[in-house]
Parts: sequence; C-alpha cells; structure tokens
Amino acid sequence: QAQLVESGGGLVQPGVSLTLSCVSSASTFNSDAMSWFRQAPGKERELVASLTATDTRADYADSVKGRFTISRDNAKKTVYLRMNSLKLEDTAVYYCNRGAYIGGGYRPGRVWGQGTQVTVSS
Repeated sequence: QAQLVESGGGLVQPGVSLTLSCVSSASTFNSDAMSWFRQAPGKERELVASLTATDTRADYADSVKGRFTISRDNAKKTVYLRMNSLKLEDTAVYYCNRGAYIGGGYRPGRVWGQGTQVTVSS
C-alpha cells in the first residue's frame, strides 16, 4: 500500500489558489519532517517547501516564497501545501516526501507519494 497519497491537483487559471493534501500511513508521522517537491517537464525535481516534525520551521524555494504555505495536522497525519496566486511556471507534478532535517537543512527520505498534477493555463 502507498505510504503517502497526494490529492488536490487540477487544471486552473493563473491567479487561482489551490490546496494540496498528502495523507501519511506512517506510524512515525508525528516525528517525521515532511516536504513538497515538484517536477516540471524537462526539469529536475525540486524542493518547494519543507516543514519540521515539530512544526517550528518551514522553508520555501525562492520561486514560491510569499505565495505558498506548508502546514501539517498530526491528528489527521496530513501535510498541506496552500498555493496562492498560481503562475504558469507552477505547472508540475507535485510530490509529497517523508524526510528529516539533518545538518540544518531538509534531507529527503526514500518514501514518496505518487504525485498530483497541477496545471496552470490560461
């Protein structure tokens, strides 16, 4: 069974807001740092946002800072990515990842979701 399942993607117009969800089946969720990556056609997978297990630190890629917000609900074992003011450049497959903060930065783990497609088009 899938350990991480993303949902919430879709086809939207520029300027629209969208919220992605990732549900974890891991018993360790409350102690897992979580993150969102994305991969656009012809580009490498990139870290978009990450969040510590204690919900005390969040980091964002410069391209999304001020527009995207990562959050978590431990009771629901879910991590969210709220995306505001979506741009054409945000079009990508978005992936959830379970990892850890090591050496002051987020390090991705081996567990990934299947991805959810976000397409921003006019």
